[in-house]
Amino acid sequence: MKTIKILSICLLAIFLSCKEEKPDQTINENPDVTTFYLIRHAEKDRTYPDDADPELNQQGLGRAMHWAEILNEVDLDAIYSTDYNRTSMTAAPTSVKKNIDVQYYEPRDIDIEQFKKDNLNKNVLVVGHSNTIPDFVNQLIGEDKYPYIDDSENGTLFIVQLVGNTATSSKLIFNCNCPD
Repeated sequence: MKTIKILSICLLAIFLSCKEEKPDQTINENPDVTTFYLIRHAEKDRTYPDDADPELNQQGLGRAMHWAEILNEVDLDAIYSTDYNRTSMTAAPTSVKKNIDVQYYEPRDIDIEQFKKDNLNKNVLVVGHSNTIPDFVNQLIGEDKYPYIDDSENGTLFIVQLVGNTATSSKLIFNCNCPD
């Protein structure tokens, strides 16, 4: 009889220790994934140094087309640009190729948290300037990681991916054999 009691207690202990744990309800099996592709405008026309809103030069037009080719395989959902000739012209080939209207933004007035919410689960292209793009990236990732882009550099692509509350970033530089 004593053996049966001990065996019953052991079986009860095993049964209770093997009960299935309920998964943590805070774990999201399908986290939100948002990807931002951020570029500086292509080469601008420097013929008139006092022109605050120059267009792209021939090399810049070639680079804008090159960006459209690079981004061809990306399923973009939105394209944002500052309201300047050089940024609009950089975004235009991708906009046309993807049939997506360009939305204009003001870098000084951007509410980064609202911008993230508005673009949740999307793939987004952002076109800006040598100072605004690194600043935008830094705001998206929540740290001061990237300095301004050198004025002669027009081939930098930042990729920021937000998975849930975790941000990752990378910086790529593309050379372009664009016409002069």
